[in-house]
Amino acid sequence: MTRLERLQREITELPAEERARIREWFAELDGADWDARFETDALSGKLDALADAALAAHRAGKTRPM
Repeated sequence: MTRLERLQREITELPAEERARIREWFAELDGADWDARFETDALSGKLDALADAALAAHRAGKTRPM
């Protein structure tokens, strides 16, 4: 049995309240991971082409107010 399989089994055996706490913790962890990846991509210039395209569309009048 792999480590992941053991964790999955243990989690399914937890009371509902503890599973809810794990869901909250995991959502925070997942959000922090996403934020870190986004920041890394932004700082590396990976998103520059997307930003340039969005600004060009806005300057061309292809956007609308939200």
